[in-house]
Amino acid sequence: MLRIKEVLKKKKVSQIELAEMLDITTVGINKIINGNPTAETLQKIAEVLDVDIRDLFEPTKEATTEPIYLKRDGDFIEIGSLNLKG
Repeated sequence: MLRIKEVLKKKKVSQIELAEMLDITTVGINKIINGNPTAETLQKIAEVLDVDIRDLFEPTKEATTEPIYLKRDGDFIEIGSLNLKG
């Protein structure tokens, strides 16, 4: 299941603005959001919204690991992960 609408809301970007960023019509963006977009289209959306393409999808499995971050110079850097299962 795609989460494009949720990402747009979080980024405070409207569907109209996204359509303009991608240089497509609002009807086109509506079809993408409610349809089955190509990987190329999803990559373009991720790029213009400055998110990882995986953020556009709902997770299909429960997470079995949790990332571990180190804060350096105000940024967080992933340095490993913690196994959540036994």
